[in-house]
Amino acid sequence: MTVVLYIVGIILFLIGISISIALHELGHLTPAKKFGVKVTHYMVGFGPTLFSFRRGETEYGIKAFPLGGFIAMPGMYPPEEATKSRYETAAAAQKGGTAAGVDSGVDGTSGRLGEPGAALDSTGSETSGRLGEGTDDGDAAPLRRDRKKRKGRLFEDTMADAREFSNQEIAPGEEHRTFYALSVPKRLVVMFSGPFVNLILGILIMGISLLGIGVVTPTTTVQTVVECAVPASEAQQRPASEQNTCRPDDQLTPAWEAGIKPGDEITSIAGVETKDWDQLSSVIKEHAGERVDVDFIRDGQAQTVTVPIIATERPKVDDAGKAVLNPDGTPQTETQGFFGVGPVQERQSLPLAEFPGAVWDQVSGVFHAIITLPVKLVDIGEVAVGTKDRDAEGLVGMVGVGRIAGEIVSTDQIDVVDKAQMGLGMLGSLNIFLFAFNMIPLLPLDGGHIAVGLYEGARRRINRWRGRGLVGPFDTAKLLPLTYVCIGLMLCMTALLVYVDLVKPITLDAIFNSGG
Repeated sequence: MTVVLYIVGIILFLIGISISIALHELGHLTPAKKFGVKVTHYMVGFGPTLFSFRRGETEYGIKAFPLGGFIAMPGMYPPEEATKSRYETAAAAQKGGTAAGVDSGVDGTSGRLGEPGAALDSTGSETSGRLGEGTDDGDAAPLRRDRKKRKGRLFEDTMADAREFSNQEIAPGEEHRTFYALSVPKRLVVMFSGPFVNLILGILIMGISLLGIGVVTPTTTVQTVVECAVPASEAQQRPASEQNTCRPDDQLTPAWEAGIKPGDEITSIAGVETKDWDQLSSVIKEHAGERVDVDFIRDGQAQTVTVPIIATERPKVDDAGKAVLNPDGTPQTETQGFFGVGPVQERQSLPLAEFPGAVWDQVSGVFHAIITLPVKLVDIGEVAVGTKDRDAEGLVGMVGVGRIAGEIVSTDQIDVVDKAQMGLGMLGSLNIFLFAFNMIPLLPLDGGHIAVGLYEGARRRINRWRGRGLVGPFDTAKLLPLTYVCIGLMLCMTALLVYVDLVKPITLDAIFNSGG
């Protein structure tokens, strides 16, 4: 049964990823179709197609590996003629020539691609008097499908092939339905909508988890009463068998001496109303070594006791609740007030006013993780070669997340509600990561296309200010070498994470022990 549940956990994780990717691509698809772009494919996953169907001009389908997706829009790489002819046409018009002006769709002027004045075929070449034809120097280089000769140079041929492939499904007269024919604002909407869907989905999932299911919160109701107070430095020196026992000479805690019992609800300390556990703890710490009144309710009756708050050494923790360590690895300690009670943990809905802060912490944390990604990859590399142990709070790949999902579903150490909340937390974090990662301004990521669009819009505006006339779309194919480098790095990162997740995986127990 455990194995079956483990597999179920992995399947649920893959379904969650697939839905997230499908909605991401739907975010691109919807505005693209709204703006009239010809979308030929909408696919969830990569690799062989498992099944597909065609509706209108678009083929919808699911592929074998649900770790990505795409929509195919002709014109992601503008034809070379389009990137040059518009500027040349505008320049000729400025000089009094007769060539018709063609706008890129940014400024809204007449003469779009595919309309009179610049009739282009499916590859962007002019149908009468093609650019690049008319003479033959006798070169024996092979022809591409658009009848143009290959230049025999790797990058030039690769760029030419990319342009040809990108525009091969555009028929004559459909050039205005290409991606590059959109205005810059519309292109930005198309490319940003995908990551934005992931951001909204991540926030919605966080809302279900934090506002709907709630978070486990310590209350002011007493769960346990500690018998004795042992300084942290002394407790570390005791044998493991005596860690949780009191010696005859140990000091009794104020709560134990005052007769505080489990179930008592503490309402105030030192005259300060304690509405939550954080406030209660803060007041106790601030009154170390003082005698204070403690008000509490037991069986519906209000009672008061006066107790001396012990000043004792306690482990020092940071804002995240993690122990602060000395350079030698031992815990740092500080003098704090100690009362000697532990709280009842209850699941409570996060206050709505605190939800934006929780979202901000999650989003900013993901962006910080991406900024520090090179450092984390170095750490993963050291783990891979065996010179460093795996950090339970470090970088983890899809294989590792899938394994953790399997452990969550199959373990009997946590209840169903906690399992559901942990699963939602993972899915919400994944969607916010997809948003943040796709905003990196590098091709082939969405952020790269957004950066190209912003550059193109700025370039066109500058040219207008300088009186240089209209300018065609930026030749995105020129960035293919950088794109291939980025793809190669992402593949290397993926392979490294897959290897480490398989050989030295992060386990659920390790996450619990780290406090994550």
